[in-house]
Amino acid sequence: MQKQPLRLLAATCLGLSVSAGTAHAANWSDNFVGYRYSPSYTEPTNPETITKNILSFTHASGYDYGQNFLNIDILQSSSNDPTNGGSRNESSTGGATEAYLTYRHQLLLDKVFDRDLAFGPVKDVALTAGFDLSTKSTAFAPRKRLLVLGPTLKFDVPKGFVDLSLLWGKEWNHCGLGAPACPEANVAFDPQWIVSLAWGLPFQAGRVPLKFQGFANYNSKKGRDYADVATEPEILVRASLMADVGQMMFDKKNTLWVGVGYEYWHNKFGNRYFGNGAKKDGILTTAPTLQVEYHF
Repeated sequence: MQKQPLRLLAATCLGLSVSAGTAHAANWSDNFVGYRYSPSYTEPTNPETITKNILSFTHASGYDYGQNFLNIDILQSSSNDPTNGGSRNESSTGGATEAYLTYRHQLLLDKVFDRDLAFGPVKDVALTAGFDLSTKSTAFAPRKRLLVLGPTLKFDVPKGFVDLSLLWGKEWNHCGLGAPACPEANVAFDPQWIVSLAWGLPFQAGRVPLKFQGFANYNSKKGRDYADVATEPEILVRASLMADVGQMMFDKKNTLWVGVGYEYWHNKFGNRYFGNGAKKDGILTTAPTLQVEYHF
């Protein structure tokens, strides 16, 4: 039932990944495929923990006036997160499949206006714009569409990057459960504010090349949901510590990274309460992860 949206999104992802690399003459670029795993994920209203295997493709590049970032995650759940028509049975391997795409573009304002905008610890100011798209093969059948726009402060660090953004966001989404769970199948949420901190910091520990990377988002309330229940602010933190195994074992720098990570998600997707005031299951994720990246 959900295969067509997944195929459609996969085709869109492929087109965007190509265009992100060719729209501008890149001064630098980095592409990698990744994998992360944890048995400790959760989903709203679901009392069970869920194992997920996640494949990803990431593209980052910079040109004279800005930067591109594109990430595509394909998330395969265990059957504790069942596909539409399925049931929760951890002994079964079949669960829901989700595709999630994130694209961000930063326009560097010092380059655009030919002025030095540095102040204090900030080396540059950018204008960030982008979108998220998602689909998932559950009975809920979410189809997230999110637009974001706002300023980004780019901090001056010895190596890597630290960016802090204040973004205006507008989300549209879908619920396929029908009444009474979702009297409204399609919802245009209220605009919200998103505070986003992103970082990538390489460093050396003895003879081991490492990097600490991740992001932390605070999303404000976004009005009322499909059941006319007020949403709550959400916090999502995803961080990882990675070792450059390719450099240590094969003398190939920035090719194969292996490490561990952690995901913390509070009030996932803005969920907290049912209409009767009872707190929902599955709205807090605390998931240690194993991670691998192959850069090419």
